[in-house]
Amino acid sequence: MFDVITIGSATRDNFLRGKYPLIDWKDSPSGKAYALSYGEKLNVDYFYSTIGGNAANASVTFARQGFKTACVAKIGKDLAAKEFIAQLKNDGVSTKLILQTEEKPTAYSVLLLSETGERTILSYHGAADSFKIENLKFKNLRAKWWYLSLAGESDAMYLPLLKFAKENGIKVAFNPTGHHIKHKRQEVLDSLKDLAFLVLNTSEAAELVGIPIEKEKEVFKKLDELTPGIVAVTDGPNGVIASDGSTLYKAGIFKEKEVADRTGAGDSFGSGFVAGLIHGEGDIDYAIRLASANATLVVERVGATEGILTQKEFNNDPRWQKFDIKHVSR
Repeated sequence: MFDVITIGSATRDNFLRGKYPLIDWKDSPSGKAYALSYGEKLNVDYFYSTIGGNAANASVTFARQGFKTACVAKIGKDLAAKEFIAQLKNDGVSTKLILQTEEKPTAYSVLLLSETGERTILSYHGAADSFKIENLKFKNLRAKWWYLSLAGESDAMYLPLLKFAKENGIKVAFNPTGHHIKHKRQEVLDSLKDLAFLVLNTSEAAELVGIPIEKEKEVFKKLDELTPGIVAVTDGPNGVIASDGSTLYKAGIFKEKEVADRTGAGDSFGSGFVAGLIHGEGDIDYAIRLASANATLVVERVGATEGILTQKEFNNDPRWQKFDIKHVSR
């Protein structure tokens, strides 16, 4: 039996860094856009190709932390798929539960990186869009923990997965996508009672409970009422607030040496937190410290899995041993 199974998306990620001029663009949420010359052949300064997708990213964390880990996702039968499987195997992740199809190619992303590590992503969902509950053989999915982050239409399998997990004593960690919250908000709310761990960013938490994130105490009060599990709400460079129902744990971030690429920071934090909970036997301080260290090293490297910490690196590097975490009684 596996310690952890991650279920979600898998992609081939390709990173490009070049001189992309920014312009004001009112139709963009950021108010900015890249300006690329139409009909031209443009050179780039840097290229890197690796694996991505939330299930893949999380599985690498668990494997490097010493857990028997499997990844469940749907990919094509193409060169990208071969590279994807080989890279996971190289990190000690079992790929025997990976689903492959000839109907669509492996999901593919091109990420345009800025000098500050911000990225714009061009995504083709490919085989990941055809990932359905009928593809799964539940008898093979028994584990101590599941880490779920279901992208796009694969959120349709969420409730059947939770039902199986509950019936088989599997602890569930859930990182809902913005798509899932937007289109099935009530479903997510109703399911929180069956979770061991929930991780969201600030905008997702506010949208889920319908309370502005500025009303921090009310947001966590509502989440604590809905789930018996631990909740962590991340706020990028501002850090994280976590709750176990009786105490709020507040922490900033480890100082970054540089920010090369923010891709995968959320996945590395969420999976790092669960790994910390398992290693620390429920110690939330330990979980926050591991999650924060994992996310920090990921953003210092290009790629969503390149910086992920091993258990030995985390325990032996003095950089990760001291971290200020405030406890606020509820």
